[in-house]
Amino acid sequence: MVFAAPNDALARAEGVLDADPSPLHASVAHQVIGIWQRDWGDMRIALHHLRRAREFAARADSADREADVLAALGVALVHAGRTQQGLAALERGIERGSGHTRARVLYRRAYARWVLGRHREALEDVRRAIPVLRQVDDVIWTARALTLRATVHLALGAVDRADADFTAAEALWDTTGQEHDKADAVESRGLAAFRSGDIPVALRLLDEAEERYAKLGTPTFMLNIRRCEVLMAAGLAPEALAEADGAIAVLDGIGGQSTRKAELLLAAAQAARLAGDAHTAIARADMAVRLFAGQRRSWWETHARLVLIEARVAAGRSSGRLVADTAAVAGKLASFGAPAAPEASLLAGRIALTLGWRADAERHLGVAARSRHSGPPLARVTGWAALALRARAAGSGRGVLEACRRGLDVLDSHRMTLGASELRARATAQGAELAALAQQASLDSGSPRRLLVWSERWRSTALSTPPTRPPADPELQSDLTAFREIAARAEEARRDARPIPALEREQRRLEREIRSRTLHLRGDTPGDGHRFDPVRLLRKLGDDTRLVELAVLDGRVQVLLCGQGRVRRFEAGLLAEAERETEHVQAGLRRLAHPGAEARLPVVEAAGRRLEELLLGPAAAHLGDGPVVVVPPARLHRVPWALLPSLRERVLSVSPSASGWLRARDTEPPPGGRQVLVRGPGLATGGAEVPHLAGRYGGAVVLEHAEARVPRVLEELDGAALAHIAAHGTFRADGPLFSSLRMADGPLIVHDFERLDRSPYRIILSCCDTARFASVGADELLGLVTALLPLGTAGVVACTAPVNDAAVVPLMLTLHKGLGEGRSLAESLRDARAALPGDALHRATGWAFTAFGAA
Repeated sequence: MVFAAPNDALARAEGVLDADPSPLHASVAHQVIGIWQRDWGDMRIALHHLRRAREFAARADSADREADVLAALGVALVHAGRTQQGLAALERGIERGSGHTRARVLYRRAYARWVLGRHREALEDVRRAIPVLRQVDDVIWTARALTLRATVHLALGAVDRADADFTAAEALWDTTGQEHDKADAVESRGLAAFRSGDIPVALRLLDEAEERYAKLGTPTFMLNIRRCEVLMAAGLAPEALAEADGAIAVLDGIGGQSTRKAELLLAAAQAARLAGDAHTAIARADMAVRLFAGQRRSWWETHARLVLIEARVAAGRSSGRLVADTAAVAGKLASFGAPAAPEASLLAGRIALTLGWRADAERHLGVAARSRHSGPPLARVTGWAALALRARAAGSGRGVLEACRRGLDVLDSHRMTLGASELRARATAQGAELAALAQQASLDSGSPRRLLVWSERWRSTALSTPPTRPPADPELQSDLTAFREIAARAEEARRDARPIPALEREQRRLEREIRSRTLHLRGDTPGDGHRFDPVRLLRKLGDDTRLVELAVLDGRVQVLLCGQGRVRRFEAGLLAEAERETEHVQAGLRRLAHPGAEARLPVVEAAGRRLEELLLGPAAAHLGDGPVVVVPPARLHRVPWALLPSLRERVLSVSPSASGWLRARDTEPPPGGRQVLVRGPGLATGGAEVPHLAGRYGGAVVLEHAEARVPRVLEELDGAALAHIAAHGTFRADGPLFSSLRMADGPLIVHDFERLDRSPYRIILSCCDTARFASVGADELLGLVTALLPLGTAGVVACTAPVNDAAVVPLMLTLHKGLGEGRSLAESLRDARAALPGDALHRATGWAFTAFGAA
């Protein structure tokens, strides 16, 4: 009962002890309490009750009862870090037990050996236990043994064998009432899905397991560990670190299992390293190594040592000793049959290369490269990365490019199994090294066209296809509606200076629900079906238009100037300096949005000149007189490009990638030419341009006041030719897909836009901060504009900074005048800037707006 209804079992056991039971019944009751405390409570209390259970079993003179208790006690001692005592208790249990009981004890020793990382010994114990359990038709313990065997197979990389055992176990669980075991089976299937590379299914199953555990009221530390693994593979390392640290705090608070704490520390160390926090990673990994060593868990200790070395390398440490340590870790992992062995060999080779040890590097990279043809996607990518590094060390540029191509192809296929745009974007981080190696090889080859191709290969890939939409998910729809209502109530309370902690808690809960549902979506699109073609790009650009793609190699900006049938390369400044200058410019624009800050105008203009030197360098003199398309890296998404002197008075548009610009240029407007004008609440001017625009566009749909509600707005936006939205915009750096536009019934968020069948062909967002993004993955952006571009929008006008509402009105009216005369968004925005008054406030407003795409 303790694994069917844990809390009920605990209460029943305590009731038995209160009724002066026989030694046999007292033994069972103490054992139940001990198991409950072992798995979900305080280990000290658990050990006390399990020892009492053994004493009563001895008094009852039942060898099988004593064997069973010894098995539970042995597992508890192992989890408490007393490995030798635990294994000794399990050994005594095997000696005392017979037949059926002995098979159950063998299962428990197999479990303990799995915890300790002794996988082959665990498999041997399960192999001996399963036939006996089947023979006596012990459904529950047979299912447990099959589940354990599957989990051990996963640790050894045998995914197919694990799948077969999980399937067999699940069929058995369906015939029982063991709710905790059933939840554990769902969790294990999630782990199997993750090991086979299916992250959305893994997340869905882990969330389902968590719901089942919650109904039972039991903590889920193993689930926390597994979710951390999946979150890290999905590129969500900061969330994985928060999950691990939170679980550690809970575990410490209840005096829980020492073994689980060590595993959580290891997960936290891995997450911190991936999140770029090397010092936290070192601290967590060092503590994990010491705990694992004290628990005599060499398999786990070796994995923790690998993470510790990775963190030290990330912190800038390299030495001959580190090469030797990493090689030793790789050898030990290989002896365990651990899937992480190639990763360790790759690391050893990489450190050896930095020290100039060519022979050592060649040896270690050769070992790592063997993984490129088998295993889950990220293991194969490790193999191709090792081969690329070997080729670079040998001076073979062609070999580098071929290995990078093959590795990124693997990641492309993996990425397209992800339905959520957030996961697709973050997954690109796994290919960042391959993309950088290929770019460097292209630069070394002296071919600007090749560098352009490889700069495009891994840039803004999440925007190449629309995110997968749930065809009809009433629960997601319900969560979105509830989220809007709560957010609107919270906003109203803030305006009235009323306390809102309860509303904020509920809003955060709903955000977690919405995000969780979208992350479960599996990709169903194969991609755009073709690679970037520079010849096609140059043909589309013609003789007048120039496309400026900025690539960053070794921290320096490389300018690829495309036009007039050729690609030229220029070297500009350092990316870090450009980022600092951009922050100064943004601060200046914020000041200029308020009257009385005219003195800041020369400072902002000077910063614009410095930005041009850093970002365009000598290329600024070769832009010609025609339109310019800028394709910046993700880290430069906040640059107000119209502020740069050479771009200030020309037709200028921005695109996340050259491929994206080509797709936008080829996008046809929808039939019918419907215009939609939306005016949200709370604007200082009341959205004063909207009534004027309604008069200009005679048959436009106008949504304002109570009609500007999210469901109606989405209905009208779907498939529109032109949409103009005047509303307050809010960018959420902590959750970019919850960035929003305020409507009458609450926020219209990015997740809402992603449900459109086709977003408007052209959309103008006369709102603050609508062109702000979160930079994630290798070179990806998450935000409002990037949600629209894959959904059929060919052109967007949006704002990179807070602006003065009153100054926006004449800019928007003139922009629409240009559109009515047949000009593009970029042309109309150029003319609108030129028509504004020349004072600081209006000039800053013009610079803050950018045209994205090609419409």
